[in-house]
Amino acid sequence: MWAPDSCERLNEQMSCLKHVENLPFTSLCGVFNDPIHGHIEIHPLLVRIIDTPQFQRLRYIKQLGGTYFVFPGASHNRFEHSIGVGYLAGCLVRALKERQPELDITQRDILCVEIAGLCHDLGHGPFSHMFDGRFIPLTRPDLKWKHETASVEMFEHLIASNKLEEVMKSYGLVLEEDMNFIKEQIGGPIDETTCEKSWPYHGRQKEKSFLYEIVANKKNGIDVDKWDYFARDCHHLGIQNNFDYKRLLKFTRVCEVKNQKHICTRDKEVGNLYDMFHTRNCLHRRAYQHKIGNIIEIMITEAFQKADKFFKIEGSGGKLYQISTAMEDMEAYTKLTDNIYLEILHSSCPELKEAREILHKIERRELYKFLGETQPEAMKEIVKNNSLAESIANSKPEKHPPEVELKAEDFIIDIINMDYGMKEQNPIDNVHFYCKADPSKAVKISKEQVSKLLPMRFAEQIIRVYCKSQDPNIVSAAKQYFIQWCIENDFTKPQDGFVMISLMSLEKSWVYNKVSPQALTSS
Repeated sequence: MWAPDSCERLNEQMSCLKHVENLPFTSLCGVFNDPIHGHIEIHPLLVRIIDTPQFQRLRYIKQLGGTYFVFPGASHNRFEHSIGVGYLAGCLVRALKERQPELDITQRDILCVEIAGLCHDLGHGPFSHMFDGRFIPLTRPDLKWKHETASVEMFEHLIASNKLEEVMKSYGLVLEEDMNFIKEQIGGPIDETTCEKSWPYHGRQKEKSFLYEIVANKKNGIDVDKWDYFARDCHHLGIQNNFDYKRLLKFTRVCEVKNQKHICTRDKEVGNLYDMFHTRNCLHRRAYQHKIGNIIEIMITEAFQKADKFFKIEGSGGKLYQISTAMEDMEAYTKLTDNIYLEILHSSCPELKEAREILHKIERRELYKFLGETQPEAMKEIVKNNSLAESIANSKPEKHPPEVELKAEDFIIDIINMDYGMKEQNPIDNVHFYCKADPSKAVKISKEQVSKLLPMRFAEQIIRVYCKSQDPNIVSAAKQYFIQWCIENDFTKPQDGFVMISLMSLEKSWVYNKVSPQALTSS
């Protein structure tokens, strides 16, 4: 039996939903002129979310962090990317609803998917991935934290502090259920203890499992988040984008696989999906992991570390937080943006002097010097730790040793893991396809069925080494240490290492083992 108050609430929700569904979609929407997607229509509830301090904060966080210091066009922010993802999430879920009415995709489903897309990056810190990828692991090594966790907390804070619960209800959303659904799309299952169960989610039942693959696809990485940042980043970086999400939209549908519904794509699109992941890899190589952009982020991280205990941010109840603890209070975290770079740079506080000097070096382009990059053997994985710098400092060449004696603190080592998004695994192995003859049946397509020119491996490590000194003599000596270190660890020879190798009179066996004789002759 339904309790009277439950029936009353259900009637109210049905009345609101009926009211919303009877209104023309375009009459409800705000229109945004986006440089990537053109004039896009945004649901009024999403507009209300956008017009909050918590969302507006994303205007002040660079999408590509330190990459902007290398690519002058990369000035775009998390704000416009988030709007783009919300829009594309709506495009995909509506395409599925129109193509397959039997999926029973409701207006509530559509709205929740759009909100999740819009809010998926609310938790990013200053300079985006620099914050959760470099700064937090160094300042709080025991803390298992990721920006998705903060995105969920910031979304809850946004709704509560702006009193949007009633607005959500007025558009037909069931608050607890739909809030759970939105948060699960952003951060995964709410209760980690339920992850081992057959269905770990609370927001939507297993029959609508495909909805969890739109914003952040944990199965294979094909999601609207990537579709937007591929197009947007390429546009601002000045790099050609070879992936067309609009074509993929035309060929997506839902099929059942082992009693669970998954988003599938047409079999003839398998080559395009390999191109998509190749585009991702190219963006990392050319821009996201640019050697100068990375060292600038390392220097900014050092500055933030030195400023951390002296930089105070006021949170709820007047409590003060540091840069590294602001994510513990969403009111404090709302104030934490890229702007702290300028606050440190222009401060006169004596305690911030060391941090300020590092940022002044960045402004004057007095960067740590790049010595070269190398790679370990195929099956050997290098773990980043303090002993790496010590091992380079202990690798002083015995033949023609440099006069300069270097220490571990003279070196910076950056370990970069490059892959197709799923470490060693081929993400296409987790993609389901359908054929024109039977669109309801999901099939797998092996790499061998596509082309013999596809990658044999899908992950590799790159080790980059920098020297903190600007002195040419010290930099020259550091390069000799670096080359010797590569030899001792059986790493690949650095691309620009020929001149240094000849100066050091190294054994030809290592040179020939690491590079072709033709390359040696041409040098």
